[in-house]
Amino acid sequence: MNLPLFIARRYLFAKKSHNVINIISAISAIGMAIGTAALIIILSVYNGFDELVKSTLSNVEPDILIVPAKGKAFIPEGEAFQTVASLPAVKDFYHVIEENVFVDYDEHQGIAKAKGVGADYEDDSPLALHITSGEFSLHKGDLPQAVVGAGLAYKMGMNPAFLSSATIYFPARDRNFSLANPAASIESVRMRPAGIFTVNQQIDEELMIIPLEEMRQLLGYEKEVSGIEVRLTEGSSPKVLAKTIKEMKKILGPDFKVLDRFRQNTSLYKMMRYEKAAIFLILIFIIIIIAFNIFGSLTMLIIEKEDDIETFRSLGATGKMLRKTFTLEGWLISLLGLAAGLVLGTAFALLQQKFGFIKMPGNFLVSAYPVILQWSDILFTVIGVALIGYLIARLPVRRNIARDER
Repeated sequence: MNLPLFIARRYLFAKKSHNVINIISAISAIGMAIGTAALIIILSVYNGFDELVKSTLSNVEPDILIVPAKGKAFIPEGEAFQTVASLPAVKDFYHVIEENVFVDYDEHQGIAKAKGVGADYEDDSPLALHITSGEFSLHKGDLPQAVVGAGLAYKMGMNPAFLSSATIYFPARDRNFSLANPAASIESVRMRPAGIFTVNQQIDEELMIIPLEEMRQLLGYEKEVSGIEVRLTEGSSPKVLAKTIKEMKKILGPDFKVLDRFRQNTSLYKMMRYEKAAIFLILIFIIIIIAFNIFGSLTMLIIEKEDDIETFRSLGATGKMLRKTFTLEGWLISLLGLAAGLVLGTAFALLQQKFGFIKMPGNFLVSAYPVILQWSDILFTVIGVALIGYLIARLPVRRNIARDER
């Protein structure tokens, strides 16, 4: 039998002569339970918003992006590209050109990121789900049209209901700039905004979608593209994604980069990871503050049990055994709170995830707070809270029980 654990359990549930010790111990356990539950719930809500952002971005960012290792453009011809397009997991294979351009619309000017796409993108793009005004259409008969982010449209005063056209400018690649006649050194195309979309603030304020042929005319390209966007079949697992990227790299060789979503937008995804880590550390710090109640209750318990400690010493108990006994007593308080908090936090997160009974205020993309419970969060919570409880329990024990000198 583990004697220190047996004694610690008896002290935990036994009635103390000073009721305040019971009260402080109960407050400590309740505080640890609330802190643990809050940690799981808040991390789960963050996971929900994180996944919401990723799913929204997935309508703009492809699963895989192929770009040249050197230079800005390439011609996607040859057996290698045909092989890549025919891989089992590949569903869509879009040619795109992206470039920063100058836009003039009804006496408003600004810089935008123009993205030229082909007819297949126009037919299949999930970006059409985010249209808030007008329609996702890049052609009206033979006339080219643009689809514009809501922030850019607001800044430029664009409205699909108006007949005004936007003029897009870009420096000509095959002509030197002339101070005498600057207009001769610039290429331009005109098109009317047909629709406005909203995804997130950054994309909405800079992106406009235009036909690929207009983009090539603007940049002076014939068959070149700046990238190939690849969308995988619906439900493809991370394992399938990694395998497909590996196959593409092998087929295309070192002249091309094959990027997953993380590598397409490294700064954003790193920031999201750092934000979650920061939230975890802040909540852990709060739990450390709560855990200091254990310090107080354990100190009072050691003082109350001085007679018991002397009796144990007379019976042959070593200082090491006594320190272990009272450390376990304090740790059990935190573990009780941890267990209760795990049950409460996990149950709440699962219920919200399934039923969404707490609603989002105002008009948002989702009606209820998004929640995703991840087992890795539970694991880190258990390790963090248990370690804090153990370390806090050791402090008063080391301070109030002398080391065995023998």
